[in-house]
Amino acid sequence: MLSYPTVPGLGEDEINVTSEGLALSNPADLSELFVAEPTISVGSSIPMSQKVYVQGIEENNLAITIDGARQNNKVFHHNTTTLIDPALLKAVRIEPGVASADAGPGALGGALAYETKDVADLLPVGETFGGRYKFEYDSNGDIFSNSVTLYGMRGGFEYLGFLKFAEGNLREDGSGTDIIGSGTNVLSGLGKVAYETQSGSRFELSYEQVADDEARPYRANIGQIIGGRPLPLTRPYELERRNVVFSYSETNPTGVWDPTVRLAYSGTELFNDESTLSTVQTTFGETTSFSATLSNRFTLAWGEVNAGLDFYDDEAGIDYDSLSTPADSYVAREKLRNIGVFAQVRMEPTATSRLSFGARADFQEFTGVDGSEQSDSGLSANVSGEVDVTEQLTLSAGYAHVWGGLELAENYIMNPAWTYPAGGLQTASSDSLYVAASYAVGDWVVDGKVFGTQIDDARAASYRGGPGLTTDVETRGFEIGVGTAWENGFFRAGFASIDTELNGRNADSYDGNYLTMPMGDFLTFQVAHRLNNGVLIGGDAQIAFDYEDTYDSTTGGRGPELPGYTVVNAFAEYSPKRMNNLTLRAEVNNLFDEDYSSRATYGQEFIGEVAPLKEPGRSLRLSAEIVF
Repeated sequence: MLSYPTVPGLGEDEINVTSEGLALSNPADLSELFVAEPTISVGSSIPMSQKVYVQGIEENNLAITIDGARQNNKVFHHNTTTLIDPALLKAVRIEPGVASADAGPGALGGALAYETKDVADLLPVGETFGGRYKFEYDSNGDIFSNSVTLYGMRGGFEYLGFLKFAEGNLREDGSGTDIIGSGTNVLSGLGKVAYETQSGSRFELSYEQVADDEARPYRANIGQIIGGRPLPLTRPYELERRNVVFSYSETNPTGVWDPTVRLAYSGTELFNDESTLSTVQTTFGETTSFSATLSNRFTLAWGEVNAGLDFYDDEAGIDYDSLSTPADSYVAREKLRNIGVFAQVRMEPTATSRLSFGARADFQEFTGVDGSEQSDSGLSANVSGEVDVTEQLTLSAGYAHVWGGLELAENYIMNPAWTYPAGGLQTASSDSLYVAASYAVGDWVVDGKVFGTQIDDARAASYRGGPGLTTDVETRGFEIGVGTAWENGFFRAGFASIDTELNGRNADSYDGNYLTMPMGDFLTFQVAHRLNNGVLIGGDAQIAFDYEDTYDSTTGGRGPELPGYTVVNAFAEYSPKRMNNLTLRAEVNNLFDEDYSSRATYGQEFIGEVAPLKEPGRSLRLSAEIVF
């Protein structure tokens, strides 16, 4: 039977993009990574300005990790938060809304964990060395990418090295118009070394980095602002994110000794050099996070307990240099430290039920741009479970209250003249809930889920409005899914409806920066089948329906309708019998040349004021990968 991703929902509290799912979709960016998930939306057509929304909640409100390392990447609201190359990944795990206590601090809207490839994922059993080379061409933009991976293991030691470079011209939208600032110039890499003793003690060091250096729209997530002060159409964006992780674990744990020790550094740098433009300025923003986790998983007769503590030391800052008016130059920094203690219990009370519950306490120390300090603490708790009512029917539900505390302001809006509230900044908290069911009918599975998240006092600082502004966010909705599998293929479909609000009224993309976005109704399809000659064929479709519940900031009433769209992608993949180490693939993306902007792309409701970024039109993507 062809291995395939699970049906959306399935009554579970996790969304998993598996290695099989990654191989099927062959994603080049985040929008293609989550193409089959109706409750996940990605805004912008340019990878360096894409943002992920899970059940309507923007990713900055999730606990995001890469190989377990905390991410603190909120530099500039016009570019992406977590730039990542899907070619590095072996899996993605999402806990939407209700996240476990050991997923990390700040999980107001859930958790998102990226996992990069390991030697064990690539090297056949019994081999000591291997490698693979992949070439890819995309006709829309004449994008060429080359990647090479080398890996091996011997005598307890193992190593992996991956390097990829992609380069291309401007892409065209569905109308044949060039998308401003859509050129490709990306370099990504991953290196891992590890040693495992004969007794099973494993030590691993990894380094992962992605860099994007290209002219982008002046505001990288917007095609163009219509009117306003004269600005260049594009400016240089040099964005670089890196992740360093050292970990220790036991591959042969005992019942009461299954430790994890993780020390990590992550950082993002953004440099805009406008010294040769009419704006005559340079801006450098940097966020960093030093984090650590020490935990132990206790396996007991009735289940398991994962308990421990985590720590992070985050810093965000900006260095603005006005070359024409040096007196306007400034430097600003904020800092945040957090120590957390957590425990999560996972058990099977009966042969037909699963239960998970946990709690964590967090203690924070915050320092503002003016040197002012603030201390806060809070408690979080979660519970979720499922029960097999019959062999066909499974019911599940979950609830989480999360104390998110404080978070650092975005670098590019930090103001050295800020005055912090005398009583301190408000701390954020959230409440999330879901109820789900899954029913199996023969080879078919039908499932449904109702969900909602309420975030209170999310920080919404602004340059002129001050550091203490807050916003209340609410998202709610439902999803239904259906899927089946046969010996050589599968089919699945999912529908989601998501409503989003800010301070009790319909959401808009301006006030929703780092929070939420107008969403609506989505329908997704995915299918794949392997023919008798070994050729794998498949495709997917994403349908966004017209959405009316927008907000007009001028009148305070309903805004314009957001248009719907339908996007279809198809592929064929083949490995010749005489060269089964070679994989050839051809894809047609946006088959019907739809001219549209992704629903999660900024500014679509501001008609006449904003030209939102369009998605690429039809493209032919060809790739060849050889394993040696």
